[in-house]
Amino acid sequence: MPDPLFSIPMIEKFISFNTISHNSNLGLIHFVRDYLAGFGIESVLTHDETGQKANLFATIGPADRPGIILSGHTDVVSCEDQSWTSDPFRLALLEDRVVGRGVCDMKGFLAIATAFVPEFARRQLTTPIHLAMSFDEEVGCLGVPLLLHDLEERGLAPLACIVGEPSEMGLIRAHKGKIGGHVTVTGVAAHSGVAHLGVNAVEAAAEAIACLKGIQRRLRDKGPFNPAFEEPQYTTIQTCMVGGGTAVNIVAARCTFDFDIRYLPGENPMDYVDECRAFVETRIEPEMKAAHPEAGFHWEFVPGCAALNTGEDDSIMELAKELSGKNASSCVGFGTEAGHFQEAGIPTFICGPGCIDQAHKADEFLTHTQIAQCEAFMWKLLEKVSAQVR
Repeated sequence: MPDPLFSIPMIEKFISFNTISHNSNLGLIHFVRDYLAGFGIESVLTHDETGQKANLFATIGPADRPGIILSGHTDVVSCEDQSWTSDPFRLALLEDRVVGRGVCDMKGFLAIATAFVPEFARRQLTTPIHLAMSFDEEVGCLGVPLLLHDLEERGLAPLACIVGEPSEMGLIRAHKGKIGGHVTVTGVAAHSGVAHLGVNAVEAAAEAIACLKGIQRRLRDKGPFNPAFEEPQYTTIQTCMVGGGTAVNIVAARCTFDFDIRYLPGENPMDYVDECRAFVETRIEPEMKAAHPEAGFHWEFVPGCAALNTGEDDSIMELAKELSGKNASSCVGFGTEAGHFQEAGIPTFICGPGCIDQAHKADEFLTHTQIAQCEAFMWKLLEKVSAQVR
């Protein structure tokens, strides 16, 4: 058995690849592919339309039966405008922790899983282990649908999926889903001294934003609520970006705003969007179009993540508790790819090293304790799926 913290060199290797979402992730993906090939393990890559990004899926053990997926995303968020005390893409080895971009969210888990490949490969596995690595999770879970489509096309139906997002090695069984919207409001410019000749796009946008705020207040005060979740225990709607207008003496001809909905499992976020759109179509746009037929709203939606809703008593949680040594699980507000696996019919839970409070921050770190706990989790998984040492 390797020494504790034996996975740190692999973590260091993963961190060395600059896979900020606007960059290619192929350097890391090709490294993993070639590493696996050294153990006779084949990888299947699914690329995006540009060919500059790819998911990786590999099976260790018997390919004729369903296995357990160890899943995570390879992209990381930008370091721009952050004050790091070390190079974000060169792992800093400190007394009780390691520091680097993505070490917590979530290359640490992927690297530890990869470091266990020699151990998985030398065992006679009765249940295969699948490695799944995706691209562009941080910008809307763009890669994982392609990976799941490929599994469906190949007739693969895994037994379970463990998504290694940072949970401090606790169990997360449910999280909110997310959708985002980008709205463009078109008005008509005019001198503010003759404002009646124009259509003010900023004011029209403000009315729509106020409508969304009103829906949020209702959800805050009247629910629905889910007490299993950390605060807030209701669906949240936030307008986070607004832009428009050219000068204080010109009626604004254009305005844009972006909103974010984090919804509870079982909720349909489009119900709230449709409520706002109905208000716009009946109360705002008629007045705009009476002044100019081409004035109005254009709605676009950006990819998000599906909600995860695994029950505490679901059979997958027996495996989760056995591997983690935990007796209870939690429900959280941040989103992951886990909901997409569940929607594909794969029982899923979240368990990974690190604290979500460290994600996306300068000097992102992973403690040695968390690395050791994740390694212990992998040893338990190894014994669970093994028959005997060859």
